[in-house]
Amino acid sequence: MNKYDQHFPSRGEAKVRYGDNEVIVVKEGDFVRCAVTNDPIPLSELRYWNVRLQEPYKNAEVSLYRYLAINGRP
Repeated sequence: MNKYDQHFPSRGEAKVRYGDNEVIVVKEGDFVRCAVTNDPIPLSELRYWNVRLQEPYKNAEVSLYRYLAINGRP
């Protein structure tokens, strides 16, 4: 984001398909919502997701929390 971005209207929430090493934007938007916290995640900052569940995560900590909730503790 730069100083000019504030002059453009928000495109809202994006619809995304999550692949192994990429995300494919199905519907244009500025962000997706974290599957655990429901916080918005700008697409430019999206780094963590689950391909099988097709869920985005806000950060590594939330991703680990979700993994342990699904798979149990080692």
